[in-house]
Amino acid sequence: MSFRARRPASPPLPEVPHAAQRFPHARQDHLDADARREAASKGFYPGKSKSHPSGGLNLTGGEWKLLIMLSLLASSVRLFRLSKPNSVVFDEVHFGKFASRYIKTQYFVDVHPPLAKLLITLAAFLFGYDGQFDFKDIGKVYENVPYVAMRMVPAVLGVATVPIAYLTLRALDCRATTALLAALFITFENGMITQSRHILLDSPLIFFTALTVFFWVGFCNEDKHKPFTDSWWGWLTLSGLSLGAVVSCKWVGLFTIATVGVSTLQQLWNLLGDIRLPPRIFVKHFMARALCLIVLPMLFYMTMFQIHFMILGSSGEGDGFMSSEFQHTLGGRGMADTFADIGVGSLVTIRHVNTQGGYLHSHPHNYPGGSKQQQVTLYPHRDTNNEWRIVNATAWTGEPDWTAEPIHYVFNGAKIRLRHTSTDKALHSHDVRPPVSDVDFQNEVSAYGMNGFEGDINDDWIVEIEHGDKRDRESTKRLRTLRTHFRLRHPLTGCYLFSHKVKLPEWGYEQQEVTCNKNAVRANSLWFIETAKHPALPADAPKVNYRLPGFFAKFVELQQVMWTTNAGLTDRHTFDSRPDSWPRLRRGINFWVKDHRQIYLIGNPVVWWLSSLSVVSYVAVRGFLILRAKRGYRDFDNTKVVKYDTLCGFLFVGWFLHYFPFFLMARQLFLHHYFPALYFAILLLCGVFDLVTSTLRPRVRLQIAAVLAIIAIWNFVHFSPLAYGSPWTKAECNRSKWLKTWDFSCNDFLGDYSHYDGLMVATPTKPVTPVATVGGEPGGRPAMIVEDKPQEAAPAEHTSVVVGMPEPGRDIFAGQPVKEVPSQPVPPQPPIVEVEEKVISAVVQPPPAAEAIEKEKEPVDAAGEDPVPLAKEIPLPKDEDEAVVGADEEADVDAEAKLVKEAGPLGEAEAEADKIAHELYPDDAD
Repeated sequence: MSFRARRPASPPLPEVPHAAQRFPHARQDHLDADARREAASKGFYPGKSKSHPSGGLNLTGGEWKLLIMLSLLASSVRLFRLSKPNSVVFDEVHFGKFASRYIKTQYFVDVHPPLAKLLITLAAFLFGYDGQFDFKDIGKVYENVPYVAMRMVPAVLGVATVPIAYLTLRALDCRATTALLAALFITFENGMITQSRHILLDSPLIFFTALTVFFWVGFCNEDKHKPFTDSWWGWLTLSGLSLGAVVSCKWVGLFTIATVGVSTLQQLWNLLGDIRLPPRIFVKHFMARALCLIVLPMLFYMTMFQIHFMILGSSGEGDGFMSSEFQHTLGGRGMADTFADIGVGSLVTIRHVNTQGGYLHSHPHNYPGGSKQQQVTLYPHRDTNNEWRIVNATAWTGEPDWTAEPIHYVFNGAKIRLRHTSTDKALHSHDVRPPVSDVDFQNEVSAYGMNGFEGDINDDWIVEIEHGDKRDRESTKRLRTLRTHFRLRHPLTGCYLFSHKVKLPEWGYEQQEVTCNKNAVRANSLWFIETAKHPALPADAPKVNYRLPGFFAKFVELQQVMWTTNAGLTDRHTFDSRPDSWPRLRRGINFWVKDHRQIYLIGNPVVWWLSSLSVVSYVAVRGFLILRAKRGYRDFDNTKVVKYDTLCGFLFVGWFLHYFPFFLMARQLFLHHYFPALYFAILLLCGVFDLVTSTLRPRVRLQIAAVLAIIAIWNFVHFSPLAYGSPWTKAECNRSKWLKTWDFSCNDFLGDYSHYDGLMVATPTKPVTPVATVGGEPGGRPAMIVEDKPQEAAPAEHTSVVVGMPEPGRDIFAGQPVKEVPSQPVPPQPPIVEVEEKVISAVVQPPPAAEAIEKEKEPVDAAGEDPVPLAKEIPLPKDEDEAVVGADEEADVDAEAKLVKEAGPLGEAEAEADKIAHELYPDDAD
């Protein structure tokens, strides 16, 4: 038997330290192509640490110091000379005025949501603004207005956009040099600087757009790392709140929502394709995004309008845009209960249903053309001239005692007449074209007749009930206050009483036109009775009133009004532009011209054109890669290609969604509408820079970035006089017109900087009447102070904007009506004077002195607005003009006396009676 001895155990070998491998061991953590693509999309590539800071932001202490320096630099650029100019600039006409309305709690309507306006109003309120400045015209000097504090709001938000751009690119895993370059580009972008230095809404819009992108990128980084953590929920919630904020500034924020929505759909699509993910987890992802990205922004948006309604509790210039029910929720517009029953003899006020133009109205002013009878309009304010008496058209026997007769209700098909109680004329229509809508199927509507005049068949109207209230069965059979919608048909011509959103000229006080339309759109020919009273009705008779809408109904109605009004801004403006010209910076906007200085919105050409070039480059390269993939090349297996394709693709989608929708709009568009898209284009430019310089040494990359930044800063300094309204010379201005389409006005600048030394800049002063001194020479007549009326200077030959013409060229919201002229009853007739004291000629113009004296003699109506028309205001045919010129002096006096009798303020009733008699009995006229 043999035995084998066991050898003693060998001592363990000493451990040899192994160098850390750059790549994981192939047998343990080997990554195939799909896994490498996923790791690259998360920012994990060979050599990169997998530590994950919140939101993917891994900043060093030096970068935080750099952010502080960038903020200070942006502050010095945007806050420099913020108090200059000390007068109204461009759309400060609108948004400053809206702040005044907020402070005075007067309701107004604007096409933009309220958040940015509320922030500006808050600054004005904190600094003691009382809301009394009218912001009427561009160039009007501010008085008792904390305009610097109001301008500070968009300026500070413009400053905050700079560090947010830096943090966004760092969260997108770009290098610090790239993020610094983007921050400098935005800091020295002339257009953004100009827009952020005034009381405008675009700077808050850009800020909240940038903030939304930053929060969303941070959420995407958290989602790639580990979902449903506290940090994940925090970034998602902040994204939803910022989405609500951006859309609460302007509806352009909807494009930001679309950008985040596209990214969200891509995430959910990828999750749906992951078969390792349980359906329960997918539903949880979906519900979390729906809650934070849909529900939360909607709640934020609606909260801003709730604050809007709470502040604007009083009646204001925006009432006419809203429905009657809405208007009666405002202070000063409430209505007492009114009788529900309507009969012959009822005194009623009639409102138009569709246009919210107001009440059927007439006033003692005649049409200048057509029949030259009394005007009938829609007037949006309560007035005694809105009252009409319903009378029976088939049995007119004068003005009966309504208390002694039983009430005869007005049923469907009844023939009635409407007597205007203030002027005692009947609602009338005839085959005469209206003064504005001069088409064959439209007839003029006027007020015709006089006291005691029976009228004619042209005063008759047939009631056609369209529908009533379901809860009031009688309202479908006969007229009931507030419940019955009806039409009025003219039996002789077959046309319907009609109104549409067409304004009369100044002679009609810009009130809404009323016509009789043979082809009437049904919605525009519907009317209802708002108030009714009858002498025979007892005090306890049934009464009705408006059903006041709640918040949600008011919110929906205001959105509809905003949409309709926004779509109606189609008038051309001197400095509007179309989207195809924006990336090329073809032209800007003239904001302000005064004191030989100018503020003109134009971008930094280098930043603008390089960003547009980066967009074109991305499209070209991405298309080339798609073609290569079709031919079998595996470029997208490269982690660098996947990383930069994801980064630049997201920014390109943001640019496209903020730019392309403007091609679908027919409304007025301006260069500043491109700014949100420009922000994405600048980030895309820096993303392309990060890719192109990825293989270079850091020092070389920094040097290239420094060269680009210096060029951008030089361009900023070169065009800074247009941003700050600083002195400039004509020669430098002309040399700066690099494109022929740049239309800033060089003729408004002086020829040399030394000429600005003695130029005094206007300071706020109280308006005074200009005066001039006549006489006072030694030994001559004593000095007399008279009012000085200097002649208007001839317009200079330059391209400067007309002062007082902001976007969109007119204030549409003060435009219904533009001037609130309360209509008054017929003023008492002045005593009759001799005609010879008023030598008036319709042709021969008196000298200026005689014209001034004659103007003082013109009587003024009770409202104090316009003089009562005299004979000289009556237009004469051309042949009659020549006859008057060729006649002798005695014939002139006779003709003028006749004109005064027919249309002057003296003896109006006699003239009207003669006119009616002539129409009824033409054979006896002579």
